[in-house]
Amino acid sequence: MNPTEIVPLGTGSAVPVPGRSFSAVALVRQESAMLFDCGEGTQARLLEARIRFSKIKAVFITHLHGDHLFGLFGLLSTMSLLRREEGVAIAGPAGIREMVEAMPGLAGDDLSFVVRFVELHDDEKRIPVFEAAGYRVFARSVDHGVPSFGYRYEESPTPGSLDVDHARSLGVHRFEDFRALKSGTAVRSESGETVQPSEVVGPATPGGIFAYAGDTRPCAGVTDLAKNADILYHEATFSAEMADRARETGHSTTVEAAAMARAAPARRLLLSHFSARYSDAAALVEEAREVFPATEAAEELRRYALQASEVGVEDR
Repeated sequence: MNPTEIVPLGTGSAVPVPGRSFSAVALVRQESAMLFDCGEGTQARLLEARIRFSKIKAVFITHLHGDHLFGLFGLLSTMSLLRREEGVAIAGPAGIREMVEAMPGLAGDDLSFVVRFVELHDDEKRIPVFEAAGYRVFARSVDHGVPSFGYRYEESPTPGSLDVDHARSLGVHRFEDFRALKSGTAVRSESGETVQPSEVVGPATPGGIFAYAGDTRPCAGVTDLAKNADILYHEATFSAEMADRARETGHSTTVEAAAMARAAPARRLLLSHFSARYSDAAALVEEAREVFPATEAAEELRRYALQASEVGVEDR
């Protein structure tokens, strides 16, 4: 099975600069994909990343600032032009539905598919916003001066391997019983003895966890969403020396993002949403690594394995 991958599509902030697109991240599974934010130009970046529009099941918008959502309108329009029939979920702050449906061609029956909106209100706990086979997505308020949310993608554990030979030695032979043991249900052997799953099934493999913090100050919401995350994707709009500016604008510095990763704790930190004043993120990464060594600058269109420790899996 292919691993879940994180694909940065845009790492810039409010002002366009050559070589950087606006905020958007794709999470790609074998059978589906989802977007976290959808800044201007996201459609083009999806094409470059070879991520089919038809795979996208949901879009999670952090807040209603243009550099995080202006690409959503064009994406929905293109999906409809392509005669998409499967519905799409869109989660975001209250007002996202009104904003989308105010655009020509995006209201109700104008689209070839149904949009299911999940409008969020400030809350100091995780809110489930999307669920499909094998994973769930949660939202929680973060601190940006306007209604803003971070997201947590959480995969279900993968059941452990069934030791068929050992099960047979205990008197289990029917396929139905093998399946029951694999799913965690005890069965009776041919001799009438109870065989517990723990006797023949290995430990489950934890699922991957991805945390996405768009524009935010350091806050409890981020550390909660990023708890034990394999990857925390966090804005780092400013260098450490611009801490005052970060506070004024509701953003984070490099070292503040790193402190969030350390506090969570997360396994890896990807920095993004760089101010246009920084043409090279290398110095920003070095600042963050002083606090949290497992830090990188998100590279647009690079594919990051969510669980990089998987055998044979490397970022590419």
